[in-house]
Amino acid sequence: MKLLTSSLRTSLLFMLLCGLGYNLAVTGIAQIVFPEQAEGSLIQDEKGNVIGSRLIGQLFSEPEFFHSRISSIDYQADGSGSPNYAPSHPALLERITKSLEEWKINNPEVPVSGLPIDLITNSASGLDPDISPEAARAQIPRICHLTGIEQQHLERLVQEQTSHRTFGFLGEPAVNVLQLNIELQRLLTR
Repeated sequence: MKLLTSSLRTSLLFMLLCGLGYNLAVTGIAQIVFPEQAEGSLIQDEKGNVIGSRLIGQLFSEPEFFHSRISSIDYQADGSGSPNYAPSHPALLERITKSLEEWKINNPEVPVSGLPIDLITNSASGLDPDISPEAARAQIPRICHLTGIEQQHLERLVQEQTSHRTFGFLGEPAVNVLQLNIELQRLLTR
C-alpha cells in the first residue's frame, strides 16, 4: 500500500510539473521574449481589426492583387497538410495543367516557360504565406495592366517587401503576400 501511495504521489507531481508547469513556463517565456510571435504575428488594419497573420497564407483571387501559392486545403488554417502526390500522380498532373491554363488566361504577358515553380505548386502545409521574389515579379505585368500602377513602382514594392536570408545564409529570399498586398492596397488608395 505504501508503494502504491508513493507511486500515485510521484505520478501526480510529474503530471503537474510536465503537463502544466512546463507549458506555463514556456508560454510565459515566449510572451516575454517574443511577444508578437507568441500572439500569432497578427497584422491589423488602421482601425485595429485583425486582417491576418504573417505566418498563415490567405487566398487572394482578385486579379489586381498578388496571388499566393496554391493551397490543397483551400487556406483552411484549422488543419494543414498536403496530399503528397508523386510527380507522376494523375491528380497532381491534372492540377498543374489546370494551374498553367489559368496562368495563360490571366497573365498573357508572361510566358509559362519562365513561370516560377512556386506559383503552380503548393507547399507541404498548404498555408505558406510567402512566395519567391521571382513569383511576385512574374505577376507585375498583370497587376500593372489592371491597376495602372507603373511597373517600376510595383518592382520597388516587391523589392521593399522581400525578406532576405537570415544571417546571410539561412533560408531563401521570400515575399509575404499579405504584407505585399497591404502595401499595394495603400498605393491603390492614394
